[in-house]
Amino acid sequence: MGKKYNLLIVDDEEPLRVLLESELSESDEFSVDVAADGGEAINRIQAKVYDVVLLDIRMPRVNGIEVLKFVQEYSPTTQVIILTNYADIKTAIETIKMGAYDFLAKPYDIDELFNTIHRAIERKQLFIDNKLMKSELTRKAGNSELIGQAPVFLKLIQSATRFAESDSFVLVQGASGTGKELIASLIHRRSPRNNRPFVAVNCASIPDTLLESELFGHEKGAFTNAVATKQGLVEVANGGTLFLDEVGDISPAIQPKLLRFLETGEFRRVGGTNLLTVDVRVVCATNKDLREEVRAGRFREDLLYRLNVITLQVPLLRDRKEDIPVLADYFLQRKAKTKNVKKLSPSALRVLMDYEWPGNVRELEHALEGAILLSMGETIEANDLALYFHRPDRPLRAGEPVAPGSAGDGGSLEDLEREHIERMLQQHKYSRTKTAEALGISKKTLYLKIKRYGLKVED
Repeated sequence: MGKKYNLLIVDDEEPLRVLLESELSESDEFSVDVAADGGEAINRIQAKVYDVVLLDIRMPRVNGIEVLKFVQEYSPTTQVIILTNYADIKTAIETIKMGAYDFLAKPYDIDELFNTIHRAIERKQLFIDNKLMKSELTRKAGNSELIGQAPVFLKLIQSATRFAESDSFVLVQGASGTGKELIASLIHRRSPRNNRPFVAVNCASIPDTLLESELFGHEKGAFTNAVATKQGLVEVANGGTLFLDEVGDISPAIQPKLLRFLETGEFRRVGGTNLLTVDVRVVCATNKDLREEVRAGRFREDLLYRLNVITLQVPLLRDRKEDIPVLADYFLQRKAKTKNVKKLSPSALRVLMDYEWPGNVRELEHALEGAILLSMGETIEANDLALYFHRPDRPLRAGEPVAPGSAGDGGSLEDLEREHIERMLQQHKYSRTKTAEALGISKKTLYLKIKRYGLKVED
């Protein structure tokens, strides 16, 4: 059995929600989640990719139309099937014009429901295939903005912009979390190829046995499960930019084939005999010292020389600390779930400025995400920052509270949130109204989180 299709049922009528979940979960082909309102649906869609959303129109606060608009912007390949009463047929027809796939009127015929879901899944696949065939594949990778005013950072941006005009290969070097892909994306956007695809491949995340097929494609029958001919990503990127992330992790078996492609633009699909040619600009990135990899025999010297025609070095965050305040402000605004954006207290900012940031900008982003969850008011204090409690050079002061997860490795953000809610419940004597007010969330959201984390609440 292949991977299950992810379905999301969004309806504020609990009996109907439970019935649909029960019927669809009995099928081995679906993994089913539910949401009781539009706000919860949006949160789920932000955390997980769904193939199909079954969406009620009439819901309090955030209605189905708003959720549909969000799906269209945030996850355009997700297919939406509108659930409606006969009285709302006219509105349902309007949603089709907005991009919904189809609508079903209550009560539902279960066979019709399954058939509609299957057709929606087929439509999604055709949509993706069409994007591939038209070479319009794009990569959505969160933050696409380059934030900073430090001289060393501005010099990097200036160099990347200048080199973007040429077709020369570029090697972007830098530690994990510094934003190497953002530099590659900038080079593409400022290049003459900016109206063609930017295709990113994380070479470290694809097994050696699959990387060649992903890059160069394969012919039908080339290997087990190759039931159809597949275009490689170099074909998808034709006319645009191919970004090879973590190129230092490519195995010695694939390196000669990559070198030939870089030198000639020619390749063969796995299992194929025809020589194909594409026109792509290649940008690579690595967090490794490739010269050291060459000395160790893990990387071809001629491939290194081919890749680093132009080399850009992305600075560590600790080497551009003057950018921390503006980066922090940007992340706080981007991660705010309400219109009220939290601010850093002077002491919290001092903690951020004093820290060495081994995980660079990515670590700063995650630290602030955790601080947003931990902070009680509109201002983030120093003790809301998990890193403040984990600095090995800072002894715990007498009477100082221990941060959630500080006994171990810090825990996940979910662990931090659960422990923070539990602490707030205790502080407010398990009053859901007062706890919700202190957390800045609705009573219903608090109730859902209590259920989600299995917290015990006294009556």
